[in-house]
Parts: sequence; structure tokens; C-alpha cells
Amino acid sequence: MSHSVGEICEVFFSLEEKYNLNYWEVQGCFPWQLIRMYLYYDVARRLNTFGSAQQQSLSIFDKVKSFIPFFKNSLLYNPFQGDYNRDILIFDHPRKTMLNNEYVDIYSYFLVDLLKDDYSFEVMEAPYFNKHFTNHKDYIKYTDRIQLGSYIFKKFHKIDFTESEKDLISNVKKDIEKIFNLEINLEWILETHILNFKYDYKKYTVLFEKRKPKMIFVVVAYENQAIVKAAKDLGIEVIELQHGTITDYHLGYSYPTKSRLNGEIAYFPDKLLTFGNYWINDETCPIDSKNIIPIGFPYFEAQSKDFLNIAKKDKQILFISQGVIGKYLSKIAYDVSTNLKDFNIIYKLHPGEYETWRSNYPELVKADKSDNFTVVDNGKTPLYQFFAESSYQIGAFSTAIYEGLMFNCKTFIVDVPGVEYLNDLIERNYVCKVKDSKELVDNLEIFDPNEYDKDFFFKNFDKGLLKKVIDNE
Repeated sequence: MSHSVGEICEVFFSLEEKYNLNYWEVQGCFPWQLIRMYLYYDVARRLNTFGSAQQQSLSIFDKVKSFIPFFKNSLLYNPFQGDYNRDILIFDHPRKTMLNNEYVDIYSYFLVDLLKDDYSFEVMEAPYFNKHFTNHKDYIKYTDRIQLGSYIFKKFHKIDFTESEKDLISNVKKDIEKIFNLEINLEWILETHILNFKYDYKKYTVLFEKRKPKMIFVVVAYENQAIVKAAKDLGIEVIELQHGTITDYHLGYSYPTKSRLNGEIAYFPDKLLTFGNYWINDETCPIDSKNIIPIGFPYFEAQSKDFLNIAKKDKQILFISQGVIGKYLSKIAYDVSTNLKDFNIIYKLHPGEYETWRSNYPELVKADKSDNFTVVDNGKTPLYQFFAESSYQIGAFSTAIYEGLMFNCKTFIVDVPGVEYLNDLIERNYVCKVKDSKELVDNLEIFDPNEYDKDFFFKNFDKGLLKKVIDNE
């Protein structure tokens, strides 16, 4: 039996209510909040709700080799070195994108530009697949030292759960295994995350006491709980920058009332800066609506300007792939190309699929040999150019779908697990949900979407509002 994203999330919400899990405390931390997203993805993958992300795995040799730069970076770009203060610390997204001939974090680079002249700040950069891609600058420090220390710490420490804690773990484990008919090593998952948190919390507390920031910006707060908690315990404001789609079924942001019966979610940021007014539901977000502030998406705004006036190609279809649904989407794309031979099909892979698509997607290999089909497995042509040129876009639940809507692409969403993320767009008739290639072909010309306010998704960058946030005005 398959389970939808919505069904899995509702199980999590129900367990949180039943056992008060979001406020269950073990050795000074709230372990359910730590594992919530990890466990959700683990369950979803093992139920085949999501496929694997298709990213290339690291060999043993690569893993051993990666320890050398970890040690090097821990010495050369150690964030603990030096006695000085900084007004602001930025924990950016480890994945970087090429912009103006250098790699940047598209969700925070504009913040660096704003701070350069009037504020003292540092960027704390984590490695991505054990590498750093940015050109190193004086204001960039690497967190390799903390990650390396955490890895070693876990090798020599363990968590001794009390009998009552073991009973609760056993009950939650039994409920999950019964509902989903799979086995989970819940105690190991909890222990690993608690040890990570304990070490990281201690180190970030030391770092923040040393640098004395007034404010911390973070991208992906739900993967950086120790940073959030260490800052909040020291009275430092924590502000998250939106990095992707936020829905009622995104467990990084959705805490329905029944899941948070006893007050604050400890590891949620103080404020959330969003792309626009569209993204947050007050009923599921655990912070007050006044602290959810739409400032825009400067990267999209800046990069899209060059392509807004490009003429559409009437018969060009753009497929937006994602690793977790790539096998299914690639089959649909192949079928569409064989049925619509007079259409030009562009299949844009996610960067995580670039190295593996030839072995993972056999239909895509066949389709790539056709005259009307192009597989894009690099970033040489900007995605926004493809949006501008294409009359249609097909995808699942990528944030790119919303960006395509900004370019007036007639949009079709494939009915795969995760489609619940876009239920609102479907219900508003902004996009059309299709179950297979036949339904897509049948609706390609006849679907008539409702009009929508583009600023609702991505408002123009409000630099003045951001500055007020920074200055606490």
C-alpha cells in the first residue's frame, strides 16, 4: 500500500498530539524536533512515496580524501580564530550557483551586498558534498571545524536513555511500524541527532559568545537547530531566509495547532523573511504573523529581467526534473515526445541528477536521441531563459514551478507523491494536475488557467523593509 505525502504528515501530526512529542525533553534538548524532518524523509523514501534523490554517492576513497580539506579548512578558515566582534553572522546555503562568474548562495548573497558598507558581519559556510565552491573572501569562515569535531564526538559518546524514555521510544516506534508496515531504528536515529545537537550547540554557544552578534541569519533553519537554539539562549535574534516552497505539508515549517499544544517550538527562528505574501499559513506556522515578513526574492528578480521580453516558442515544452520523481517524470517526457513529434521538448535535470541520469533514466537516454528532444545536464543556459522561451512547463513540486508561472508558462503538475504541496495552485486553477502522458497531451491546448497576481508569489525586492528588519525598526 502506498502512502501520500499528506497521509504521512497527518500520521506525524497525530503522533505529536498523542505523545506531546514536540515538547519531549531528553538531556536538555527536544529530540523529536531534531529528527522530525529526517524521519519524514526516511519514511517517505522507504515507502517509495519519494524515490531516492539520484545524487551521486561518494566512494570510500572520496570520503577518506575529503578529510584532508576538512583538516586544512579547520586550520585556515576556523571561525573561532581571532578576538573581534561582528554585528551579524550569516549561515548561508551550502549549495552554490554560478552568478557573474562566481559561485554564490542565491538566497543570501543580496544580504552580503546590503551589509558590506555599514555593518560588520561574517558568513559561516558549510561544505557541500565535502567541498567549498565559493571564492574565499576575508568575511567567509568555514564550519568544517565544527562538523569534523561532531563526527569525532559521535564516535566516542553515546546516549543512555532512561527507562521511561525507552518506553516512549518503543511506543512511538511501534505506532510508526504498525501504520507504515516497516521497521525503523528509532533509538539510533534519536541518539545520532541528540549527539550532533549537543556538540554543535556547545560549539556555537562558544562562537556566539566570542563574536557577540546582535543578529543571526540562517538559510534552512530546520537543518541547523543547534545554531537557532544557541543564539536564542543568548538573546540573539534568529532570522531565516526562505529557500524554497513552503506548504502545510512541509514539516520544516508546518506545526498544526494539535502538534504544538504547549507553546513555543524551541528550534524555530524568531522571524522568517519570505519571497512574497503567498507562502505562510498562520494556522500552521509556529510564530506570529507579524514576524513573517515578505521581502522578495532578489535573485529571481535580477536574473529574470534579462529574459522577460524573449518571445515564446509556441510548441516548446519544458520539463522540470527532481531526483525524487525523476524516473517517473522522464518516462512521461519520453511518451509525450513520441506523441507530439512537432513539439520541441526540453528536459531540464536537477543538478543532483547531472552525473547519474544516463544510468538511472533509460527512457531519457532513448528520448535524447530524438530530433525533438533535448536533455539539459548542465547550467550553461540559465533556467529562466528556458522558462521565457517555453509555452508550457511540466513538473511536480519544485520551487521552479512557481518561477515558471512568473514567465506565463501554462503549467501542468504530474500527480505523483508530493503533489499535495501544490494543492492550493491546483484548487485555484492556476495549474492543471495530470496523472499520465495521455492526460497531459489531451489537456495541453484546452487547459485555461485562471489569472494570478505574480507579486503574490515573488514581490519586488523591498530593500528598505529588509534594512528596517536589520535595524530592528
